Amino acid sequence: MPDNKKLTDSGIEIKQVYTAKDLPAHENEAPGIFPFTRGVQPDMYRGKLWTMRQYAGFSTAEESNKRYHYLLSQGVSGLSVAFDLPTQIGYDSDHMLAEGEVGKVGVAIDSIEDMQRLFNGIKLETVSTSMTINASGYILLGLYVALAKQQGADLKKISGTIQNDILKEYAARGTYIYPPKPSMRIITDIFEWCSKDLPKWNTISISGYHIREAGSTAVQEIAFTLSNGKAYVQAALEKGLDINVFGKRLSFFFNAHNNLFEEVAKFRAARRMWAKMMKDLGATDEKAMMLRFHTQTGGSTLTAQQPLNNVSRVTIQTLAAVLGGTQSLHTNSYDEALSLPTEDSARIALRTQQIVAFESGVADTVDPLAGSYFIENLTDEVEQKAWELISKIDAMGGSVSAIEQGFIQDEIARSAYTYQRQIESNEKIIVGVNKFTVDKEARIPGFKIDDSIRVFQSERLKILREQRNAADARNSLQAIHEAAVNNTNLMPHVITAVEHKCTLGEIADTLRNVYGEYK
Repeated sequence: MPDNKKLTDSGIEIKQVYTAKDLPAHENEAPGIFPFTRGVQPDMYRGKLWTMRQYAGFSTAEESNKRYHYLLSQGVSGLSVAFDLPTQIGYDSDHMLAEGEVGKVGVAIDSIEDMQRLFNGIKLETVSTSMTINASGYILLGLYVALAKQQGADLKKISGTIQNDILKEYAARGTYIYPPKPSMRIITDIFEWCSKDLPKWNTISISGYHIREAGSTAVQEIAFTLSNGKAYVQAALEKGLDINVFGKRLSFFFNAHNNLFEEVAKFRAARRMWAKMMKDLGATDEKAMMLRFHTQTGGSTLTAQQPLNNVSRVTIQTLAAVLGGTQSLHTNSYDEALSLPTEDSARIALRTQQIVAFESGVADTVDPLAGSYFIENLTDEVEQKAWELISKIDAMGGSVSAIEQGFIQDEIARSAYTYQRQIESNEKIIVGVNKFTVDKEARIPGFKIDDSIRVFQSERLKILREQRNAADARNSLQAIHEAAVNNTNLMPHVITAVEHKCTLGEIADTLRNVYGEYK
């Protein structure tokens, strides 16, 4: 007889049928209360739909601003900013290492003037902004705060998120600047400053998304992400911060892949695990134990072959995120395996969320799959396997040590290799890639960024440096240097520096001179 065994990508065996005997003892947990398996709010989407975001940013600040106004006109309820690689790793557009990358995978932001252009006509007090930025996240936050002050906004009302998750950069993505220990210090400075001055801001979005994009399984995604989260909490506790205060502003960022039920189980398990983890770390306020998360559909699942098939993939992934209880969602455009999204493809991606929200009925009740023999059992299976991985990381001394020893990187690489081998051997079917292929692909219009953007940005930088008060800029950078050396909070000095028109690269270099670069 043929082997009929079915496994998820995490290696969890799926039985032919599930019965009441498979229900775990805790399957009657209620939403909105510890451990939040069924959701962080008692009424979930009946009270408020998830925030519908579209991740966008390219070329100059003006061009990205046009896209933001277009998306707002189409019904997005929150902005999500993509930055180009030079911005992500702390280089101005005129730096020699920025050549060929300015404005390509995101918007180029060199100074407060670019930030003004990026949000022209958008009141920061009335919109929630998520910024996918890590190593230079402290500078982008400083720029955002400085702009809000220029607009006359009440900082107590400013809401949004910076990703600010450096540990996953060492493990999976690579846009780090400084070594791990000073990077952790910068992050805890942000926790401390925001808890007093920017109380509605999510100070970190602990990211499993890029871990998954690098090739991890669903189980590895939550195990490594929650371990990183634990490391950030421990660093903040060592600094003397109150877990019941900063814990409420921690958020997470997860991937949604195609295995609908494993993804739903992953989200439910992650909430339960984080609640238990935070309680063990000393949290007593239940709101500090809530795992609130943004989801992005799986970029690595999109295919360049038959790209319109990606609309179906994104729809399944959207359902997984919503059925799993996400607080915020970005849906990828069908053409992203080929180029940056066009306006039309971005609109279709947003419409996918809106159709699920308003036409499918899945938002009408809390945790629609709760009580399912299969889902409850699978949630337990995912949780158990994730705890096993976390125990291994704890035995190594935590995430930072596990990354320094290469454990997390090796685990991700092994999973990515196994997955690719399964595709090449046809053990795993990817529609349009290794089965149901076509001889001739339909042409999909692309969206490209011209290299002349670098020249344009460089000219702007030259004018800015000529016209600003040189002494104010120099003194501001010196104040950042002294704060880094004396271990005082960096954020007030960074905000002053950007207000005096110091550039992103100048600020990043100031800390490079103190901390060095991670190689």
